[in-house]
Amino acid sequence: MLTLVLTRHGLTDRSEPEQHLGQHIDISLSDAGRRQAEALARRLAGVRFDRRISSPLFRAQETAEILARGVGVETDPRLKEMDYGAWEGLTYEHIEERDGAARREWELAPDRLACPGGESGNDVALRVRSFLEDLIADHKAWHARASFRAATATGGPGGGRAERAVLAVAHSSTNRVLMCVALGTDLRDYRKRFVQAQANLTVLRWEAGDGPEDAKLLVANDLGHLRGAGEPPWG
Repeated sequence: MLTLVLTRHGLTDRSEPEQHLGQHIDISLSDAGRRQAEALARRLAGVRFDRRISSPLFRAQETAEILARGVGVETDPRLKEMDYGAWEGLTYEHIEERDGAARREWELAPDRLACPGGESGNDVALRVRSFLEDLIADHKAWHARASFRAATATGGPGGGRAERAVLAVAHSSTNRVLMCVALGTDLRDYRKRFVQAQANLTVLRWEAGDGPEDAKLLVANDLGHLRGAGEPPWG
């Protein structure tokens, strides 16, 4: 059983007002973003992760290192944020002013239409599908080794942990596209169906099926660790 704990990096100095931070503006977390990551780290303190994987962009790596608490973090370029091309670094208001017609057309089909000079949702789906395929293949190999060790140690099957947990730290659009792929939902709706707030808690699990699209959604965009007493644990 493979459990993927997925989150988005914390706030940066360019997160408010919201703008498209893709692959070409590589900045660190703000103080508020570090506090968000630390709050999520406290919430996950009792979870044993076998792997911790991050987008190589600095804001994601910094978040992952806070969550990893001194344990090594892998990076994988397939977890980079969508390449927003000419819209990189622009707020929604600025895009509407400069490129309103193209933006409205893109919003209708962000799966097949690329940002000007950047990526489409389908482009991102190809790389996150590849990431999930490799993650599942690695899990199968791990499970086979664990089963062999358990069988040799006890004289029969069983023993060992039933669950393997992996932490992945990435970005808003990338995570939402990954969720569409993992759940087999229409990629065109990734911006409408899913939300990925900074330092949220999202959990996907593969139990029976062994394809990237065979996940179950256990938790989505839970922000309870960032909320005060009496506040709802969602954004």
